[in-house]
Amino acid sequence: MKILENTHKIESIGCVGLVSKPHDTTLKKYYHEIHDVLEKYGVKLLVAEDSAKNLGCTGVDFNDMCKKSDFLIALGGDGTLISLCRRSFNYNKPILGVYAGQLGFLTDIKTDEIEEFIDNMFLGNYRIDERMLLEISLEHNSKTKNIVAFNDVIFARDNASSMSTIAASVNDYLINVYRGDGLIVSTPTGSTAYNISAGGPVVYPLTEALILTPICPHSLTQRPLVLPVNFEVEFQSDDDILIVIDGQDRYKMRDFEKVTIKIAQKSAKLIHTLERNYFNTLRDKLSWGN
Repeated sequence: MKILENTHKIESIGCVGLVSKPHDTTLKKYYHEIHDVLEKYGVKLLVAEDSAKNLGCTGVDFNDMCKKSDFLIALGGDGTLISLCRRSFNYNKPILGVYAGQLGFLTDIKTDEIEEFIDNMFLGNYRIDERMLLEISLEHNSKTKNIVAFNDVIFARDNASSMSTIAASVNDYLINVYRGDGLIVSTPTGSTAYNISAGGPVVYPLTEALILTPICPHSLTQRPLVLPVNFEVEFQSDDDILIVIDGQDRYKMRDFEKVTIKIAQKSAKLIHTLERNYFNTLRDKLSWGN
């Protein structure tokens, strides 16, 4: 395992991009607050077209926004932040999550802290954490589709009346055959998502590791497995299996001859307060110690 630490700061801030939770018009007032505090520092705020419709402002093309921005803001909840990390993957821009959702595992800046935190950013009082991502390769007819996942990849049975069988191999060496309801391949960040509900381990989010957790396994001897990041794992099955990526994309496993998962070459860069402590988050969200 390897823990990623990033001491770098954003060199200069002249333009910021923003994406908000889809179809949520209640976020308008927070958009205006962000706009006003950035304007105080002479910083331009660009809003993605699909978000601008809900916020009542002029929008720009998402890719143009990413290219021009020094960092990006996800205004909403954890799902909004995850989606933005995946969509902006190729631009490798730091992302600030503003919490206006239900859970807030990832987005630690509350809406009533917007002005204070942005002021602190211009004083250099913040940090950037790097979170590893998964790269999923779906191969069909010698063509490969590569997708990134922030939290997890779920192999789930498409037929509720039958058991799924999924083989996992590394370098053509079979490491396990999972029989049951399916399998979760998780990042350390995603270890507190579906993985923890299925009995998987909680892994410190700045660690680099692959976590394989069986879902309702047929045999009680099947246990979660943590693998080093230099492993590329291939998955095979003859059953009707759905591949669900971060709960946002779905594919049928039968449509592909080869499915592999490995660590992505780039990490997600999340902007946080200096005071943020992961164990405080666990105690708060999971009621540890209560």
